[in-house]
Amino acid sequence: MLDLKFIRENLETVQKGAEAKGATVDLPGIMSLDEHRRKLIGENDSLKARRNDVSAQIGKLKKEGGDASSAIAEMELVKNRIQTLDADLRETEGKLNELLLTVPNVPHPSVPLGRTPADNKDIFRWGEAPAVDFELKPHWEITDRLGIIDFGRGSKVTGAGFPFYVGKGATLERALINFFLDQALERGYSEISPPIVVNEASARGTGQIPDKEDLMYVVERDQLYMVPTAEVPVTNFHRDELLAEKDLPIRYAAYTPCFRREAGSYGKDVRGLNRLHQFDKVELVKFVLPATSYDELESLRLDAERLLQLLGLPYRTLLMCTGDMGFTQTKKYDLEVWAPGQNKWLEVSSCSNFEAFQARRMNLRFRPANGSKPEFVHTLNGSGLALPRVVAALIEHYQTPDGKVIVPKVLHRYTGFQTI
Repeated sequence: MLDLKFIRENLETVQKGAEAKGATVDLPGIMSLDEHRRKLIGENDSLKARRNDVSAQIGKLKKEGGDASSAIAEMELVKNRIQTLDADLRETEGKLNELLLTVPNVPHPSVPLGRTPADNKDIFRWGEAPAVDFELKPHWEITDRLGIIDFGRGSKVTGAGFPFYVGKGATLERALINFFLDQALERGYSEISPPIVVNEASARGTGQIPDKEDLMYVVERDQLYMVPTAEVPVTNFHRDELLAEKDLPIRYAAYTPCFRREAGSYGKDVRGLNRLHQFDKVELVKFVLPATSYDELESLRLDAERLLQLLGLPYRTLLMCTGDMGFTQTKKYDLEVWAPGQNKWLEVSSCSNFEAFQARRMNLRFRPANGSKPEFVHTLNGSGLALPRVVAALIEHYQTPDGKVIVPKVLHRYTGFQTI
């Protein structure tokens, strides 16, 4: 959520930012409600001051034995008007807050303008595609032949997009989770194991609603949401808290299964592990000082990139354009790993800065060490990493001509085997 004062003073910037993200916002409606709200507050404050004066007058008249009837009558009128104004103010603020929740975050000036993935900026590449003298297969053919991922039985038991990992496939999945977590701990993150369902306040706090409701699984009986990413519970861990400046930055790493309906997904991009409804992911979340948040974004990106380098997987880093960036972010990088069996790039991480957008929704602030008034923290998160496409790229990259898969050396101590 953007600060109302910021919107009021930067209408053109907010409007252009929304347009750049392809969003429609009712800024005239917000300004009208804001003006009405301020008038109500002004009249209310004046009446409450008058109520205090009349109350003192009544007390004085009664003490002196005078006639206080007219003052009491005025007090009753003032009281009734204040009640009317309070009710109007609550209704106005409710409508205003609902509209404020629909205003997207303003892109950082360094973010390229654009509407489609073609407008994203390719800023860095690492690694080389494997040079082989045999035909590289897509991962779904390899996993089917090896019997390590069962899509058919997953579809039977639950539905499409819910595979079983079997035998060494399950061990590889667990090995990657532990590897990613251990690497995060080495980089200064603290491990946290969150719930995999959240309430509406948490989903609203990080911006999943009212923006991504259609992508979330809902436990309707209990009005809970299955987490689309550990970002949601972990970022809400400090909701409604006042942190000390000395405690910042706070960095968490969390593993969870993630659940996404992926409404509207279809076609070749959903083959195999490319797009699942349930998948494993290690998430990196930061709470930082406003002055350092963009430096922290760069270090977050490097932490995620380092994992791909350790696995020896070629990747590229994209700076996302305004139209291919989310509702909540000010700046976002995507990491895409090369899947040689499909001859395509697969996204495995998004690293984002939200500035105070989420913190304002969650009322998460810090008290500066100099004693000045509390400020909102800046929040960031990034995938470190999302497993399905990492597994897909790993299997395709390390396949051998005799149909086996070589396990990267850094995973040997986690898997207990070197080939599948």
